[in-house]
Amino acid sequence: MKVSIGVSAYGSADISGSVSYVQAAEKLGVDSIWSAEAWGQDAVTSLAYLAAVTERIKLGTGIMQISARVPSMTAMTALSLNALSNGRFLLGLGASGPQVVEGLHGQSYTGPLTRLKETVEISRMAFRGEKLSYQGAYHELPRPGGEGKALRLAHPPTEIPIYLATLGPRALEYTGAHGDGWLGTSFSPDHADAHLAYIRKGAKQAGRNMNEIDLQAACTVMIGDNVDEMIASRKPGVAFQMGAMGSAQTNFYNEAFQRAGFADDALAVQQLWLDGKREQAAARVTEDMVSQFQAIGTEAMVRERLRLYRDAGITTLSVRLDGYPPDARLTALEHIMDLIAAL
Repeated sequence: MKVSIGVSAYGSADISGSVSYVQAAEKLGVDSIWSAEAWGQDAVTSLAYLAAVTERIKLGTGIMQISARVPSMTAMTALSLNALSNGRFLLGLGASGPQVVEGLHGQSYTGPLTRLKETVEISRMAFRGEKLSYQGAYHELPRPGGEGKALRLAHPPTEIPIYLATLGPRALEYTGAHGDGWLGTSFSPDHADAHLAYIRKGAKQAGRNMNEIDLQAACTVMIGDNVDEMIASRKPGVAFQMGAMGSAQTNFYNEAFQRAGFADDALAVQQLWLDGKREQAAARVTEDMVSQFQAIGTEAMVRERLRLYRDAGITTLSVRLDGYPPDARLTALEHIMDLIAAL
């Protein structure tokens, strides 16, 4: 397995320390770094800066929200970052959720998968150097009835891998059929088919081999002897996913846990969260909802968890180290890299 890491939010991080961390990670052999985009920072600015202070590590958006930019701007941004980084850029896209799309961007959340497909198709037209003439359900270029004409972006044709952050069954099938990579969350190697069965189905229908897709799964890693304490520390984060990462009607993280066999638990945690009972929601998270979706425990326990991720077919492990203080993360990352190399 390859290893990737993420960039912290600007407002909660020591920027110079983050740059040093990324440069050290590059020296350790980390394959890629991914920048988040939620409701505090964009996914692009940090990568443009990091492109100038790194040499080898790949730079990915994890993710660009498709509702925040029209597809042609997404393509222009991707091509610009690819040029700035000498071909190291990875375009990560996702539909986000209704709270962000409608609440922050003021865009409709209808048809998120169709909008994602259209963004991918227009972006790839741009990458091939074609004029952007497109008729879709939500995007039409040029705009009909106006004075516009189909334009070709002022970049040479190039190939930029597109990674898709998908969680729902139909979106996972689309990833298998059309994605160069998958940015997976709420993934458990103990219940891998809750995600991978749909990706395999999409790949088979498109006549693709699964080894054409970089399967990247997020995994919080914590190594120590105080196992119960570490698991307890992760429960509020799981409760936040179950209750806050989406609306009462639409929460793809919660649905992923349901497909993995935790339907009653996931729905109970969500309801407690929505009722404003956050401490009770965290307490309702079971130990398995933490331990089976992360890699937490003694070195021997973590080594076995990492092996499970590899054997499930994960090709890049997105290592999350938020359980460590910032000054301990590099040492922890080096330890984890050694464990993965020895599998």
